[in-house]
Amino acid sequence: MVVVGQAMTILEANCTGADIAATQGRKPFGLMLEALDHPTENDVYICSGSSPTFALWGENMATRAMKLGGAGAVLDGFSRDTKGILHLGFPTFPWGPYARDQRIRGRVIDYGCPITFSNGVVVYPGDIVFGDIDGVLIIPHSAEKEVIKDALERVRGEHLVRRALMEGLSAREAFQKYGIM
Repeated sequence: MVVVGQAMTILEANCTGADIAATQGRKPFGLMLEALDHPTENDVYICSGSSPTFALWGENMATRAMKLGGAGAVLDGFSRDTKGILHLGFPTFPWGPYARDQRIRGRVIDYGCPITFSNGVVVYPGDIVFGDIDGVLIIPHSAEKEVIKDALERVRGEHLVRRALMEGLSAREAFQKYGIM
């Protein structure tokens, strides 16, 4: 799967105990339902902030995001309902699958705010998101033109190197000529 879009950031937090918020007059998922109704076309739901003790994303969430034109989901944690998400063809980039849902374990506490992934990457709303089988990149909105220009130049160079290698140029000669491998 491939995802390209703009970051719609979600901040998640852990909860403890068997208390289901709806029974206490609170929102059972915090602001998650509002956040799910918020995306615009080409938004990528990007979530961080909780511990890895439950899934941050599932098939029904993917269904809603698709209905609104969302481009995908990137999670600093797990997802569930993997078969359903794959059947939908909705680009989802979690750490992996995990069956536990977040209902009594987590809450969305804010969205549309800067978030930090566990690896230190900071994501701002509107940053460009690109993900494929090799991983996910966050391109700061302020640098998108420069980064995209540089990436396209790199791809063009790699194509030249691949063509030269196929024509018999050695790896060392190709690197000396193009400075790319």
